[in-house]
Amino acid sequence: MVRIPFLAVRSPRTKLLLVTAQYAELSKLVPLLYALLSVNSIAVSYTLRHSAPIWMTVVAPGVLIAISMMRLLFWMRSKPAVDARTAQRDLRRVAVLASLVSAAFVTWALGLQSYAVGDERAHVTTFLAITVIGCIFCLMHLPSAALAVTAIVMGPYMIVSLIQGDAIYLAITFNVLLVTLVMMWVLIASFRGFEERIRARERAERLGRENMRLAHTDKLTDLPNRRFFFAELAQRLERAQQGDVPVAVGVLDLDRFKPINDTHGHIVGDHLLEAVARRLRTVADGEGRVVIGRLGGDEFGFVATLEPDAALAVGRRLCSTLSTPFEIDDLVLSLGISCGIALSKDGEVASADLFKRADYALYQSKRHSRGQVCLYSDDHEREIRSEEALERALSTADLAAETELQFQPIVQFDTGRVQFVEALARWNSPTLGRVRPDLFIATAERIGLIHDLTLVLFRKAVAAVSELPDDIRLSFNLSAQDVTNPPTVLHLVSIVRQSGIDPRRIVLELTETAVMRDFQQADESIALLRSLGMGIALDDFGTGYSSLSYLHRLPIDKVKIDRSFVRALRDMSGHNLLRSMLALCSSMKLECVVEGVETVEQLATLQSLGANAFQGYLFARPMPLPDLLLWMNRDVADGVLSAQPDGQAV
Repeated sequence: MVRIPFLAVRSPRTKLLLVTAQYAELSKLVPLLYALLSVNSIAVSYTLRHSAPIWMTVVAPGVLIAISMMRLLFWMRSKPAVDARTAQRDLRRVAVLASLVSAAFVTWALGLQSYAVGDERAHVTTFLAITVIGCIFCLMHLPSAALAVTAIVMGPYMIVSLIQGDAIYLAITFNVLLVTLVMMWVLIASFRGFEERIRARERAERLGRENMRLAHTDKLTDLPNRRFFFAELAQRLERAQQGDVPVAVGVLDLDRFKPINDTHGHIVGDHLLEAVARRLRTVADGEGRVVIGRLGGDEFGFVATLEPDAALAVGRRLCSTLSTPFEIDDLVLSLGISCGIALSKDGEVASADLFKRADYALYQSKRHSRGQVCLYSDDHEREIRSEEALERALSTADLAAETELQFQPIVQFDTGRVQFVEALARWNSPTLGRVRPDLFIATAERIGLIHDLTLVLFRKAVAAVSELPDDIRLSFNLSAQDVTNPPTVLHLVSIVRQSGIDPRRIVLELTETAVMRDFQQADESIALLRSLGMGIALDDFGTGYSSLSYLHRLPIDKVKIDRSFVRALRDMSGHNLLRSMLALCSSMKLECVVEGVETVEQLATLQSLGANAFQGYLFARPMPLPDLLLWMNRDVADGVLSAQPDGQAV
């Protein structure tokens, strides 16, 4: 086996680059070598055509030249090797063939020399010297072959010269040997420089690949980052246009990460995200056609070339793998994950639009079926178009003229009197007509108009307080974005001070979502509002993730139990849960209001559980302020509160 010297490679990549670079350079020079041998052979044969027999001047050189031409054509048509093993095998073959060809030529030349006389002999000597020099130059990128050819040519040539004993030709042989040794030294030094350039190129490529990897990798989770995610999505959509292959995009959002991060700190949060990434990567590795990336914060995404059913299956596996609790620093933490998926069957949908669809499906999943997978559908497309129309109408709306407040009373059971009234926003759009509050408030939050809307409605609510009886307080809802926005909070304070009303007559309702958005800022805002005298209520109590924690940490005055618990009263588990919630509020000396009371049976059950303040259609629906004042003038106790299922008064 012929070994390639000076090949102290450091890595398979370096080895591949080196041997393929050698092969590429040889493919340019070896044809010149065969051409040189052929031309010189013809010249020598012509010089000795009268002195040597025809088989030495025609037949033998003809065979050698034919072989040389075949090898020349092979090299001219050869293609670079695709891997290190193939390239190294081809280089060894070059070394072996070069040795065999050079042995054949030197044997023929030395045999021809026996017929040469005078200048003819000098020509043969020149042919041998040129052969050595040409081989060294043309095989300089394969030192093993150059050394082998040099030894094969110079060895017999020197032996023959010594045997003949001609002083002149011995001197010529010695000179050729010295030149050959110097050229070999130059060849070795040149090859080392060539090898170092290849290694430098490999280092540069490796550095470039590493920089590219870092530029496309999330540092915390080691997953592909947002940039890589969208680049991959764009590539797959482009391929889908050519092959009509469906492309699926999934957006995943952790459901309970923020309260965990706020409660246990960012270090635990980071470790949790790393654990989440490991589980998601396991699912992706098992699929093969799925790329999962971290899009930012606690949001992840995947790109896959899958049919709808298969994409849904992947989404469900991703949600399922995160349903098992995590053990982080001696803590057992439970997460949920919601997923939205959108597909493009022909690649015609732009990547940004496809992602927007998946994000909308995620929103629907979190809104209606948290912890599940939602596939974007035609119904969602119609909803988006409706939302776009809603956004346009709200962006151009005259909020002061088009919005109004309606009021729903909260009734104290013991006294049968109205304890306070809740102000509820209403919007009557000139183009869309009456729009549901949950729709236009969510839209206002999404497009950044919620602060303007809150201030307009709050001014109207404060103005309504002056028309209410002095013992009636007013409850006003703040958006999740309001309580974490210091300028909005300062404007609320300013409106109350300028109105001249007693701030204690105002109760501000916050949801757990508002508090979890930024607990520290929410805590500071609540402290400022309470310092003015306003009350704070925790709305929709029991529907969030950390109610007990916030009850303990926040200076709130009352809680409002969500209507969903009232609907669950028919089940014993719901019955017991509501009893526990009421007992908890009682033990913490917090006022408690039960929302959504619609039937006398519900009222009786709640009263037996210890509830004392109620809000719902059983007492009154939301109504304009004048209607509320008329309603309050009649004796409430003679109405609903006195009605019981058995007809007995209370």
